[in-house]
Amino acid sequence: MKLALALLLFALGTFALAQGTPERIKVHGKSLEGNLSADPAIRDVSVYLPPSYKKEKNRRYPVVYFLHGFTDSDQKWFWEEKHWINLPKVLDRALAEGAAEMIVVMPNAFTLFQGSMYSNSVTTGDWESYVARELVAYIDSHYRTLPRRESRGIAGHSMGGYGTLRIGMKNPDVFSALYALSPCCMAPGGTSRGPQPDLSHVRTAEDVAKLNFFQKASLAGAAAWSPNPQNPPLYLDLAPRDGNVPPDLMARWAANAPLAFVDQYITHLKRYKGIGFDAGDQEAVIGRDAKAFSAKLQAYGLLHDFEIYPGNHTNHIDERIVKKTMPFFTRHLEAGKKR
Repeated sequence: MKLALALLLFALGTFALAQGTPERIKVHGKSLEGNLSADPAIRDVSVYLPPSYKKEKNRRYPVVYFLHGFTDSDQKWFWEEKHWINLPKVLDRALAEGAAEMIVVMPNAFTLFQGSMYSNSVTTGDWESYVARELVAYIDSHYRTLPRRESRGIAGHSMGGYGTLRIGMKNPDVFSALYALSPCCMAPGGTSRGPQPDLSHVRTAEDVAKLNFFQKASLAGAAAWSPNPQNPPLYLDLAPRDGNVPPDLMARWAANAPLAFVDQYITHLKRYKGIGFDAGDQEAVIGRDAKAFSAKLQAYGLLHDFEIYPGNHTNHIDERIVKKTMPFFTRHLEAGKKR
């Protein structure tokens, strides 16, 4: 009995030590310079280093770039214990259940409008280039990565899931696997469908902070997809005060919906070793659009992982990362051999 107890305590102690190391750095983005929102071009970035990173000095690792959702930040996902998710602890659990050791990188995309949409806009900056080019180059030059597309993946939740699909489709030379959790903004129309709220009174970050979630989302979408450098102080185009969305504005937003532009990137998606996405069964719009995206890929004969699971927008994301996302990247990303 004493021997069994000793072995149990040893096993528990060993497991407790098998934890990754999170750190927070700053990475400059030339592609973000001069954005009209005056958001900083030097961004906070949180990095998860797997347990063996500091011990095995000659080992290199695959990297997953993980994009957070709207109104969230890397600070919340990595460093706030009371947030609905703590990514380092989730990644530790994934490793304990058999996922391969990887470096995981999350840039802070919280902006004046509380989210960049990971798009390319003069108002918010070129987040596509920042994530896929500048951030990747920085991480490869400062950490022991496997600096090749076969060992690079991109993932994200909600707005980050949208960013995963958007950036992933355009950059098959950078990433070889992508996984989008509950991706938002998939269909033409999105948050611009129907009458829009009058947001003409919004002038400052303080005004933005007072809005409800959907009003903030309308502003963030406009900043990303209908920027206007001739329309200060927010430098974006919204629906007029009567709330009716003009066709040209609707068209600009629709052009940024993955279900609208996926046909243009099928040859890019065919280069991917793994494509995955999912949604909870309580996410009516996101689930519907994810099913439509899956049907689109099926029509082109593209193999992919897709699931509607029991849950809402946040309540099982930690479990999905442990059981689905990290095993997905373990299967599809090439890992270096230990020396």
